[in-house]
Amino acid sequence: MQNQFVTINNITLHVVTDGPENGTAVILLHGFPEFHYGWKNQIPALVEAGFRVIVPDQRGYNLSDKPQGISAYDVDILAKDIVGLFDHFGIEKAKLVGHDWGAVVAWTVAINHPERLEKLAILNVPHPDVMTDFVLRNPAQRKKSWYVFFFQIPWFVEWVLGRNNFEYLARILTRSGRKNTFTEADVVEYKKAWSQKGALTGMINWYRAVMRRGLRHAFSLKKPGARRVIIPTLMLWGKHDVALSSEMAQPSIDLCDQGELIFFDKATHWVQHDAGEEVNQKLIEFMR
Repeated sequence: MQNQFVTINNITLHVVTDGPENGTAVILLHGFPEFHYGWKNQIPALVEAGFRVIVPDQRGYNLSDKPQGISAYDVDILAKDIVGLFDHFGIEKAKLVGHDWGAVVAWTVAINHPERLEKLAILNVPHPDVMTDFVLRNPAQRKKSWYVFFFQIPWFVEWVLGRNNFEYLARILTRSGRKNTFTEADVVEYKKAWSQKGALTGMINWYRAVMRRGLRHAFSLKKPGARRVIIPTLMLWGKHDVALSSEMAQPSIDLCDQGELIFFDKATHWVQHDAGEEVNQKLIEFMR
């Protein structure tokens, strides 16, 4: 794998690339609290299938810039980071894959910049409008989303997550997966990324920005309808997700003009780790 730093949208992103330079590009977007390492099971398989794989550390994470201020992490800005990545690598129409927060960004790229996408693959995150509706109307999903509200507390959250060498954050990660989803070696790599200066606040500011955005929409007199996705979309969903109800999957795919939904009955939120080979097979078939 090659490492490079790419300056786009007024920030610098650390990007890992692998595979033949003349291969079809596939961009992989990680979520919280991962970084490019979260795709370690997918990168070799996609490269072997002939793809050019591009995997950024998104803003606020690991070696990428961590701009100050919550407004710097608004999801529309995060989407522009990825469009800037397309431009840098000369990709007119991209094949985009996102998990967790990376999936939120991928959905947003598909909604805001559909002309820049050829294929969209989403792992374990609903369409943003479906998520908003469920949080507002579904008490069970609100209970599952408790951490989003907790993350709004300034400074204290960083102290809790960072104390004792990130003990609590590591526990959140490992206990939300299956027993063997994350190894001790994996946790060591994640702690290195979390230890980067400003990383904890940068990572958490994604949640703070989305809460501000949600409040603005909640008090808006103009209530927009659910936004449709015109890009061919594949959704892969591990059913044992402790944070996101699988009930949101079908309504999300219903908002896609060309959508396919595949459930993984034994996988957790970390479906690309739990069912790596099956996920790789589905992604390769879809991207081809």
